[in-house]
Amino acid sequence: MKKLVAALACRNKGSRLYGKPLQNLDIDSGITILDNIINCLQNISAIDDVVLGISDGVENDAFVEYANNNDIKYIRGNEEDVLERLIKCGDISNATDILRTTSESPFPYFDLIDEAWAQHVENKNDATFLDNIIDGCGFEILSLDALKRSHNEGEGRHRSELCTLYIRENKNQFKLGYVEPPEKLIRKDMRLTVDYPEDLIVCRAVYKKFKDYAPRIPLLDVVDYLDNNIQLLKLTSPFCEDGYNTMYL
Repeated sequence: MKKLVAALACRNKGSRLYGKPLQNLDIDSGITILDNIINCLQNISAIDDVVLGISDGVENDAFVEYANNNDIKYIRGNEEDVLERLIKCGDISNATDILRTTSESPFPYFDLIDEAWAQHVENKNDATFLDNIIDGCGFEILSLDALKRSHNEGEGRHRSELCTLYIRENKNQFKLGYVEPPEKLIRKDMRLTVDYPEDLIVCRAVYKKFKDYAPRIPLLDVVDYLDNNIQLLKLTSPFCEDGYNTMYL
């Protein structure tokens, strides 16, 4: 029996912006980036559970408190070995497959989760990707066996935050599938992830505009909103190309 579990790697450390997942999207209500992601995930029928993969270190104890306060499973592990933490998330929840999205990206395009999961199961994929979408809005479905193989056969760089790099570099050794985003969301000049203070400004503005739809923010409408607010687009434009190229190898 297949079991899909969402695994979110969490840490506070960040050279450009500290504590990204726990930053407020809405200052008045206190809703955080992590809140919005988890609220989305818990309302997707294909996902059986959500597990936090929390880095070791006292600076990350806030995530343990968060998990306990919200009755969410968690594991702890090496900060540099993100891949191992994802595997631990799968093991603790008896998952066959992991849904991976990043804990600092508040608005993944989860409208395609059901399609991706159906394809993944029917075709017996090792990995199914939503690529070529606005940076921060993609996701990956990965078999736990493929992740364990990546960890065993890969190098240190394959265990970093680019934890599907081994699979992407060795495509002929894995069975891969892809779901295609709407053409409107194929935008290399936009990003909806939080790595810089400027990213947080943009994501807060988007949430404020569309919070009546939360947690599932309508991305197609977000594109129109950002196109009509060029100053917001300009804030993150210096970071778009590198982020996009890193995410979609």
